[in-house]
Amino acid sequence: MAGVTLIRGAELVAAPWKNGGGVTREVAAFPSPGGGQRAASNDFMWRVSVADVAQAGPFSRFDGVDRTLVLLCGAGMLLDELGDAGVVNTHALRQPLDIARFDGEARIDARLVDGATRDFNLMVRRDVAQGQMEVWRTGAQPDAARMLDSDVVLLFCAGGAVTVALATEHAQTVRLDTGDTLRVDGPNALACTLAGDGAVLAITIRYTR
Repeated sequence: MAGVTLIRGAELVAAPWKNGGGVTREVAAFPSPGGGQRAASNDFMWRVSVADVAQAGPFSRFDGVDRTLVLLCGAGMLLDELGDAGVVNTHALRQPLDIARFDGEARIDARLVDGATRDFNLMVRRDVAQGQMEVWRTGAQPDAARMLDSDVVLLFCAGGAVTVALATEHAQTVRLDTGDTLRVDGPNALACTLAGDGAVLAITIRYTR
């Protein structure tokens, strides 16, 4: 039976960066840090968080980690991937819900387009798990049922308000406002429908060992 946990965005704890460039709010992680926010280390199999970026600067490096970053709000951010000879690639996040994917060991230098931004981060250690992210948008009519089938699924409301209906043994309906997350552990072909006027980041995580 799937385990369902509602994580309210308003209850997340902000942890300031050591360099003063922003704050991070950890949404969920495995294993759980067990004592509040974790430091910038690789002591997780996967981690999802929301970051407020106040100034330009380098990203922390996470060797062996696959990273996915989504712009939630703000004028945008340019992520310069640096090599020995300079910039080898630039990931441009200019509109809300733009996505960048890159290796955690890459040297990334962030430039803000026009002021502070807020972004969503997915980090997965590639030797033990695989993570995927999709953007699900809702409209006036309820969506067709989607199947949740993974080790862990997280549905993060990136904007607006969304009602999630899960076809569990005792049918569950949960309203997500902006910044809220629904975590489902062990869904086995679990049907899910969305309604509302928002957008959801759907994260699926599969353990490979």
